[in-house]
Amino acid sequence: MLSFMLWLVLLFLCWPLALLALLLYPLVWLLLLPFRLIGIGVDAVFGLLRAIVMLPARVLRGSPGR
Repeated sequence: MLSFMLWLVLLFLCWPLALLALLLYPLVWLLLLPFRLIGIGVDAVFGLLRAIVMLPARVLRGSPGR
Protein backbone atom coordinates (compact mmCIF):
# COMPACT_ATOMS: atom_id res chain seq x y z
CA MET A 1 0.00 0.00 0.00
CA LEU A 2 2.88 2.32 0.80
CA SER A 3 4.47 1.78 -2.60
CA PHE A 4 1.16 2.62 -4.27
CA MET A 5 0.91 5.84 -2.27
CA LEU A 6 4.47 6.75 -3.24
CA TRP A 7 3.61 6.07 -6.87
CA LEU A 8 0.60 8.37 -6.61
CA VAL A 9 2.81 11.13 -5.21
CA LEU A 10 5.23 10.57 -8.08
CA LEU A 11 2.30 10.67 -10.50
CA PHE A 12 1.20 13.99 -9.07
CA LEU A 13 4.69 15.50 -9.14
CA CYS A 14 6.07 14.09 -12.38
CA TRP A 15 3.61 12.01 -14.40
CA PRO A 16 6.01 10.99 -17.23
CA LEU A 17 8.42 9.47 -14.73
CA ALA A 18 5.55 7.68 -12.97
CA LEU A 19 4.32 6.19 -16.26
CA LEU A 20 7.86 5.14 -17.15
CA ALA A 21 8.19 3.43 -13.76
CA LEU A 22 4.85 1.72 -14.33
CA LEU A 23 6.02 0.40 -17.70
CA LEU A 24 9.49 -0.66 -16.53
CA TYR A 25 8.34 -2.50 -13.38
CA PRO A 26 7.46 -5.78 -15.18
CA LEU A 27 10.77 -5.73 -17.06
CA VAL A 28 12.76 -5.23 -13.87
CA TRP A 29 10.75 -8.02 -12.21
CA LEU A 30 11.63 -10.37 -15.09
CA LEU A 31 15.30 -9.42 -14.91
CA LEU A 32 15.44 -10.11 -11.16
CA LEU A 33 13.56 -13.42 -11.36
CA PRO A 34 16.68 -15.58 -12.00
CA PHE A 35 18.35 -14.11 -8.92
CA ARG A 36 15.30 -15.02 -6.82
CA LEU A 37 15.42 -18.57 -8.16
CA ILE A 38 19.12 -18.80 -7.35
CA GLY A 39 18.37 -17.53 -3.85
CA ILE A 40 15.71 -20.19 -3.35
CA GLY A 41 18.16 -22.86 -4.52
CA VAL A 42 20.95 -21.64 -2.24
CA ASP A 43 18.53 -21.53 0.70
CA ALA A 44 17.50 -25.12 -0.04
CA VAL A 45 21.14 -26.27 -0.18
CA PHE A 46 21.90 -24.59 3.16
CA GLY A 47 18.79 -26.19 4.66
CA LEU A 48 19.94 -29.61 3.44
CA LEU A 49 23.44 -29.08 4.83
CA ARG A 50 21.98 -27.99 8.18
CA ALA A 51 19.77 -31.09 8.28
CA ILE A 52 22.76 -33.34 7.52
CA VAL A 53 24.91 -31.72 10.20
CA MET A 54 22.13 -31.82 12.82
CA LEU A 55 21.15 -35.44 12.05
CA PRO A 56 23.47 -37.08 14.64
CA ALA A 57 22.11 -34.84 17.41
CA ARG A 58 18.53 -35.69 16.45
CA VAL A 59 19.32 -39.41 16.40
CA LEU A 60 21.05 -39.29 19.80
CA ARG A 61 18.25 -37.25 21.36
CA GLY A 62 15.74 -39.96 20.54
CA SER A 63 12.01 -39.60 20.19
CA PRO A 64 10.16 -37.27 22.59
CA GLY A 65 7.88 -40.12 23.72
CA ARG A 66 10.63 -42.08 25.48
